[in-house]
Amino acid sequence: MYNSTEKLFEPYQGFIRGNMFKNLYDGYGPVYDINPMNEQAELLTYLDMFEFAMIDIGLYLDVFPNDKEMVNLYNNLKSEKKKILDKYEKDYNSLSLDSDDLNKMPWDWNKNPWPWEG
Repeated sequence: MYNSTEKLFEPYQGFIRGNMFKNLYDGYGPVYDINPMNEQAELLTYLDMFEFAMIDIGLYLDVFPNDKEMVNLYNNLKSEKKKILDKYEKDYNSLSLDSDDLNKMPWDWNKNPWPWEG
């Protein structure tokens, strides 16, 4: 049986290369590591990494929807991303309007500083 996950980069490696699939990766330029300056930036990097991996694997699943191994991997990535998102929002701020509990007033999604403001 075709073992699809062996042909994948780990999420971080795929993220910095722009492709999760080793056989499709074309090393067109240098690959740079991401070095977050603090925990908040590190959590945002993890969120980006998991989101990228989910999008790339989701595109694969559009073509091969019955690949159970990849469906399981997608669901695992989604679960990991949710854990990171929950930690980020608990420790810092909400990242989107739909992150807040509607019973919590006032909403904190628009409070400063924004994540990119330091």
